[in-house]
Amino acid sequence: MLLAGDIGGTKTNLGLFEVRDGALASLQQASFPSRDYPGLEAIVTDFLNQVREQGFAGPMATACFGVAGPVTNGECVATNLPWVVSSRNLARVLGLKSVELLNDLEITAHGIGELKPTEMVTLNEGVRVKANAGLIAAGTGLGIACLFWDGTKMIPSASEGGHIDFGPQNQLEIELLKYLMNQYDHVSVERIVSGMGIPVIYAFLKSIGYAEESPAVAARMAEQDPSSVISQAALAGDCALCVRTLDLFTAIYGATAGNLALTLKAQGGIYIGGGIAPKIINKMKDGTFMGAFLAKGRFTSLLAGIPVRVIMNDKTALLGAARVAASSL
Repeated sequence: MLLAGDIGGTKTNLGLFEVRDGALASLQQASFPSRDYPGLEAIVTDFLNQVREQGFAGPMATACFGVAGPVTNGECVATNLPWVVSSRNLARVLGLKSVELLNDLEITAHGIGELKPTEMVTLNEGVRVKANAGLIAAGTGLGIACLFWDGTKMIPSASEGGHIDFGPQNQLEIELLKYLMNQYDHVSVERIVSGMGIPVIYAFLKSIGYAEESPAVAARMAEQDPSSVISQAALAGDCALCVRTLDLFTAIYGATAGNLALTLKAQGGIYIGGGIAPKIINKMKDGTFMGAFLAKGRFTSLLAGIPVRVIMNDKTALLGAARVAASSL
């Protein structure tokens, strides 16, 4: 048996797997609210107790975890959690000689090969070629990974591209940048293209008087996750302020994905991961995202040939962790 984990700022997914004829077989999975625990070791301990109660008492052969943040020498100071994740500590808890610890987007990139075509939604058909690809994922934060084509296969590589500078493309976005510069020393694109970014855009548009705030939306935001409330109201067309918020969010997301495509010359495709895109898939499909993706002047035609797909399976990172762990067997 092998243990796989996907550690995000909002939730941590863990899974017990085995390999049957080269394919991954899931034995048990569970999700935990990350911020309810002092660290990953406590979640792993709870999960192991659960699976033992379910009768999975066999020895653990290997384990791999993906964590949102830069991993150096087997350790990661999580970007959106008050944790330090250590492969050595995890190995001690699991009774293993070593544990693989990788960036969560690198892990997700490993999981793409485990997906069925029905687990992705195409935003741009493009032309499939054997070349570099890119992965961008907005969730609690913004993650980016590279998939380099070595002539025979894709090699996933970690990145902290979600923290590059935000580059506005029009007057409204310039005003958004100025608004954020009054709050932060450094305005990264993650400040906007993430779950925490949606309420920021909303507050900005409200501050410039774009539209009146809906009392019903304001009341719901006080009791529920603001990002979800704004997104749901936007998709329903119930609030002009919310509609414009999601429109601006999606456009900046598309422009950032287009920048990644140019940086990598990602003719092998751009994959959209993370938890937000599947929840707003109708907005992702309405042309706003791809319009901003393609708006690169002389290189519009190059980008038009790049396949762009949204990953709909929220366990892709967990499958990637399991695949990496299986490769060490």
